[in-house]
Amino acid sequence: MIDFHYAPTPNGWKVAIMLEETGLPYDLKPVSLHDGDQFAPDFLAISPNAKMPAILDHAPAEGYGTAPLPVFESGAILLYLAEKAGRFAPPLTDRRARKELDEWLFWQTGSQGPMGGQLSHYRNYAPEADRDYGFRRYLGEYERTMAVLENRLRERPYILGGAYSIADMQAFPWAFIAKPLGSSLDRFPSVADWRGRLKARPAVRRAIDLMKDRQNRGTGKRTVENDSGTFNQNADRLLAAGRGGTGA
Repeated sequence: MIDFHYAPTPNGWKVAIMLEETGLPYDLKPVSLHDGDQFAPDFLAISPNAKMPAILDHAPAEGYGTAPLPVFESGAILLYLAEKAGRFAPPLTDRRARKELDEWLFWQTGSQGPMGGQLSHYRNYAPEADRDYGFRRYLGEYERTMAVLENRLRERPYILGGAYSIADMQAFPWAFIAKPLGSSLDRFPSVADWRGRLKARPAVRRAIDLMKDRQNRGTGKRTVENDSGTFNQNADRLLAAGRGGTGA
């Protein structure tokens, strides 16, 4: 059984999609980010970055021993689960295909995800008076990553070519929410078609609907103006947690 530490965000969806696609059994462990669950000692022992998603596998894949195995960071989790399930990643013996998989996982981790996250902050959570410059900057950066993805998908159905993989699972969530980010896929028809193919998959639908009622939107939405502890983080809470304090 896999303990799946999760909140309903694009980053959480990445691993939820993989778990639903593979059918690997998991026990959902909701993480209330606004209540500071990510700073609890038990969670930090699994995810020292104080971020979800994270997993604790009580029956690790072959070669990892028998002790429960923690894995944090979505790209690392997807690679581990692909190894465990034997699905959705090229075999290790196909060195060129694995090189491409690594490239696109790192691209999403270093470019598409962070740019989408910053755009989301300035679009949805920053103080109204401080949104304009940050929104314009990160809209441009986010749409630049969509252009990269458009060029990649123009002549292939999936990021690695003909096979659906964890590279698609990792990149999909931040393309899925383009409209709520203040962007549009009108200029990126190949991305829009790819998004539609993935959205139609039953496992993907189950994943993005997971704990949907707890998404941070609508009435009572948390923003910088009513939840500075979540949106204006610095080193203090992590340093305090490392010393055994709460950092509150």
